[in-house]
Amino acid sequence: MSAPPSPEMHPHIETFAARPEHRDGLVALFEEGGSPCYCRYYHFPGAVNEWLERCAVRADENRDELSHALATGSDEARGVVAIARPAPDAAPKLVGWLKVTPAALMHRAYDKRLYRNLPCFAGDRAGVFLIGCALVHPDFRKQGVTTALVAGAVRLAPAWGATALEALPRRPREAVRDDELWTGPVSAFMANGFEEVHAFEPYPVLRRSCAP
Repeated sequence: MSAPPSPEMHPHIETFAARPEHRDGLVALFEEGGSPCYCRYYHFPGAVNEWLERCAVRADENRDELSHALATGSDEARGVVAIARPAPDAAPKLVGWLKVTPAALMHRAYDKRLYRNLPCFAGDRAGVFLIGCALVHPDFRKQGVTTALVAGAVRLAPAWGATALEALPRRPREAVRDDELWTGPVSAFMANGFEEVHAFEPYPVLRRSCAP
C-alpha cells in the first residue's frame, strides 16, 4: 500500500517530522489551542486525578517535559507537525501536531479497560507505532489538517522503524466538540488507508501497514 504524495490534502499545509526547532511553534500551538497537557498524558506515571491537578496548576512541567523530549530526540516526542504557508510572503505558522510513538511506550493507552487484551493486539508488536493524539490550531480546524497530518505519518513513520500504524479514535453517534476528538476523527484515518481491526463502538481500533 503506497503512501500518499506530499503535500497532502490541504493546499497550504506541509508536514514534517517534529524536530527541536519546532519547539516554540509547538508550545504556542498548545497554548493557543487551550491544551495544558503538552502531549504528556501517556507518559505521566500518576493517577488520573493527579494528572488533572498537574494540568490545572503545573502545566509548565508538561511544557518543560515536551521541550526536553524534543531536544533529546526522545521517542516520547516523536510525531508530525503541520506548517501553514497561506501565501508566499507570509510567515510560516505551526498549526498542527500528531503524536506518532512506538506502541511499547504507550501502555497508558492500551491498558484502558476497553482495549485491554483485545485479540487485535496479540502477536509480535515490534514496529507498531500508535497515533496517540492530534491537535489542530482553532483557526485551521475542519480544513483537512488532521488528514494531512495522518498522511504525513504514513509517509514518515517507516524511517522511524514503524512497520504498522495504529489509531484509537472515537466515532461519535452525534455532534461533539472539537476537543472530544483529540485522538483524531475516523475519517482522517480512513482517507489514508487505515482499516478497522476491532469494531467496538464508539471506539474502533484502526491499523495500517507501513509496507510499500
